[in-house]
Amino acid sequence: MEFSPRAQFKFKVQPSQRKLIYWYYIVSLCQGPLCVIKKMRGKPASAKTILFLCIACFLAGTLFTGQMWTSPSSNHESTALSIRHDGGHKRKIIEGGSGDVIEEVTKTRQAIKSLDKAISTLGMELTASKTTSQIGGQHLKQQHGSNHSIQKAFVVIGINTAFSSKKRRDSIRETWLPNGDKLKELEKEKGIVVRFMIGHSTTPGSILDKSIDEEEAEHNDFLRLDHVEGYLELSSKTRLFFSTVTSMWDADFYVKIDDDIHLNLGRLVTTLAKYRSTPRVYIGCMKSGPVLYQKGVKYHEAEYWKFGEEGNKYFRHATGQLYAISRDLADYISNNWPILHRYANEDVSLGAWLLGLEVEHVDERSMCCATPPDCEWKARAGNMCVASYDWKCSGICKSVERMKDVHKACGEGDGAVWNVEI
Repeated sequence: MEFSPRAQFKFKVQPSQRKLIYWYYIVSLCQGPLCVIKKMRGKPASAKTILFLCIACFLAGTLFTGQMWTSPSSNHESTALSIRHDGGHKRKIIEGGSGDVIEEVTKTRQAIKSLDKAISTLGMELTASKTTSQIGGQHLKQQHGSNHSIQKAFVVIGINTAFSSKKRRDSIRETWLPNGDKLKELEKEKGIVVRFMIGHSTTPGSILDKSIDEEEAEHNDFLRLDHVEGYLELSSKTRLFFSTVTSMWDADFYVKIDDDIHLNLGRLVTTLAKYRSTPRVYIGCMKSGPVLYQKGVKYHEAEYWKFGEEGNKYFRHATGQLYAISRDLADYISNNWPILHRYANEDVSLGAWLLGLEVEHVDERSMCCATPPDCEWKARAGNMCVASYDWKCSGICKSVERMKDVHKACGEGDGAVWNVEI
């Protein structure tokens, strides 16, 4: 598309530029007559003819440039004022010296950092909003119903258990876990949800599944997962646990605990509340044990070669007896569970899932106190433990027989959890 000279130069020009533009247009307008003169080379041209053509070009150029400079549009004037205003701001920065420039650069960097953080937060929130539409959403809808509404809670605690662990569950119900109406009241008043989490047997509807159904009818404290029970499937069970609970409860924290651990609910809630405003937090007793590459040993890591040479240690991660993660991390696991790799040990798997993220690891040693006299001495000193167990047994040794004694010596008292301010 071609523009006329007049259309191209309809803007404000500086006085120093007017003369140059003026003569440019005179020459342009004279090109036609000059061409005529060239064509007349074969014939003599009179001086009067040349003078007449030059005067005509001069008058036409004067008329044209006068209209161009005296009739600018209002839009062009406002644009020029805007340009002069912005230019003045830039001149002020430059004339102010290097100090002003550095200050402007610093402010810009801070603004960029704030914007980056806001974008990151919005990204996590967007990811969370897509939870129910991710892969695997169908089995959750089938389990909980398409009209299921998400309930608000402060913490959801899943107690990992097995078909053969009924006595362990009973020992917990008789000590630190409220049951019956008190459990429902705890959930309603304090936002503390506690469930025994378990899947199903290899043969759905077997006697094992029926026994859990009967126990659930009596206590109403189970969370049934679409998972086939088995020790070597703990990583899958943990992964599915977070996917399930985030679809049912909108909580600040999600906790996994084994069924042979003594827990002080009030102390746990108080500890978690300190990190309520911390994004992407991972709380537990952090460790970095050796990678067990020898075949036949307990906790053997079949993929030991991924962790380097023989004798290397795992990366830092929370011990599997008890740990907590914030809502955004649970959403991350829920949304990405199909592609999260599972190692032999579920605590290592969780640590691997979170290792590459911007996560704050909190090494909370009160979550791994030893059984009496250790937790008893700490309680007397005013340092009540969150959880107690024996390291050598990865839980309380003979927990069914000893749970009551540990609770008596190291428990916070039955009323402690009801007095906690969240």
